Amino acid sequence: MADLKFTDAVASSGERAAVEAVLGDERALVFEHPRLVRGGTRRRHRLRHMLLPALHALQNEAGWISKGGLNYVCEELQVPPAEAYGVASFYEMFRVDAAPNHDGPVTHVCIDGPCRAGSTEAIATVKAAGGHVHESPCLGQCERPTAVFIQGRRGPDMVAADADPFIRPQQDGTGLRLLQRLGVVDPNSLDSYREHGGYVALTKAITMGPDAVLAELSDSGLSGRGGAAFPTGFKWSAVRDAEGDTKHVVANCDESEPGTFKDRTIMENDPFSLIEAMTIAAVTTGSENGWIYIRGEYPLATARIENAIDQARSAGLLGDDVAGSGMTFDIEVRRGAGAYICGEETALFNSIEGFRGEPRNKPPFPTTHGLFNQPTAINNPETLLNVLPIVLEGAQDYRCIGTEGSPGTRLFCLSGAVSTPGTYEMPFGTTLRELLTLAGGVTGELQAVLLGGAAGSFVTAASLDMPLTLEDTRAAGTTLGSGVVMVFDTATDLTDMCTRIAEFFKNESCGQCVPCRVGAVRQHEMMVDLRSKNGVGLAPDKRQLHADMNSAMADASICGLGHTAGSAVASALALGLIGESS
Repeated sequence: MADLKFTDAVASSGERAAVEAVLGDERALVFEHPRLVRGGTRRRHRLRHMLLPALHALQNEAGWISKGGLNYVCEELQVPPAEAYGVASFYEMFRVDAAPNHDGPVTHVCIDGPCRAGSTEAIATVKAAGGHVHESPCLGQCERPTAVFIQGRRGPDMVAADADPFIRPQQDGTGLRLLQRLGVVDPNSLDSYREHGGYVALTKAITMGPDAVLAELSDSGLSGRGGAAFPTGFKWSAVRDAEGDTKHVVANCDESEPGTFKDRTIMENDPFSLIEAMTIAAVTTGSENGWIYIRGEYPLATARIENAIDQARSAGLLGDDVAGSGMTFDIEVRRGAGAYICGEETALFNSIEGFRGEPRNKPPFPTTHGLFNQPTAINNPETLLNVLPIVLEGAQDYRCIGTEGSPGTRLFCLSGAVSTPGTYEMPFGTTLRELLTLAGGVTGELQAVLLGGAAGSFVTAASLDMPLTLEDTRAAGTTLGSGVVMVFDTATDLTDMCTRIAEFFKNESCGQCVPCRVGAVRQHEMMVDLRSKNGVGLAPDKRQLHADMNSAMADASICGLGHTAGSAVASALALGLIGESS
């Protein structure tokens, strides 16, 4: 047993009850089956994976995580308090120090991307009303700025506020594969989902068998839509062939890349499709355990996903006998708590397991040593949703859309200076000009477009006719990343925007590796200095210093955050959008 060192602080009755409500069923399972080692973890960590839910329970109950509450959680989970404190203090949404008004709500106001222009006014309005403001990184609501997220104590009868009826930007639905049900299906009803073709793909996948599904998936050319573009068929085949005590399917719904909101759009308006696609992944790879890791700032998406899981389970589509197949698969939801780095797959695993969300070195890779050190297939929602038409239509029909190197459609998150921001689905190969036209065109005079989010790069009007494919953007020295298309007109101060991007990476770096930890700070210092000069006159030695730092971060950082932390600023410098002489 770990050497646990506790303080004298004692949890309140409310804090204990909140933690008990979260741990009850899980603890009973462990004690009923004392040999159970969940997911292959060591026995003393058999409950540690409940640390994140327990911390959420404390935050929701008291408005912060008190020393007494933390002591109680650590006693129950047998986690050293110092380690638990390190986890709690890692996340943006957790408060480990009591503020004078800790009983009141905290208003998170987004200061990134399109929200930045209105953030100063929003912050002033909250403060004038006596509210507590937290200047927040992107909240994933970029199509409707300025985004605000209110975090407070929640009583047992409070649920996530519902949303206005969703209106799909592409209202006629022509050519849509992934968004065809959005705005049409009732996201709270399994029956409605089935009426619109739901669970036909799962039935067919079970009939086809894993080998046939994997063959179609590989032939389709489907690649990951989270930014890395890794071949999905290869990943699933590797998990299928890997040896392990148990296997996992994980949906990476953390979606914290500034400018990205497509996965929220799916989860809020077509949640059953994600559950069905994950179930196909499970029966194909031989996985019994499913996990949805969703960012904590998505209460509506979380409520609808949890409802979809409950209904699917009640209908026999999850559990011990999935759709009468004899296969076992069930899904648990884990809420993040505000950490961009947890979008990196191995940092996400650490977060679920109850550790700080820091990336792991690779190899080994998740396909053999993923969640709980077991074979794991991890994809984001957009990638998973593509599996449904591939199973239903076959690989050849799927490849009829898009290009040879980038088959299928792609979801794009359009925000900023366009007439109709939102989530759009278009075939790979659509040009940037065509996409902006579809969104009603640019409002004002175009200055630049940020492709791929904060980890992407800027392009100008010279790139409007560039086909949006993996191969064409790569050849142009840019990226599609997570599908971000953030448009800036000439009224936007790009020096200020790039300074904020640099600040974002400085704040979000986990600090584990030197290139990222130091490079992100130095980049931000350079941008602050440039902003003080009204964005002009960056000396040649400063330019070279940034190029050297960007190269070091890209080559030597542990994970993708460090690899791309300097990309946007570097592209803005190269294009003369910032730093030019007056």
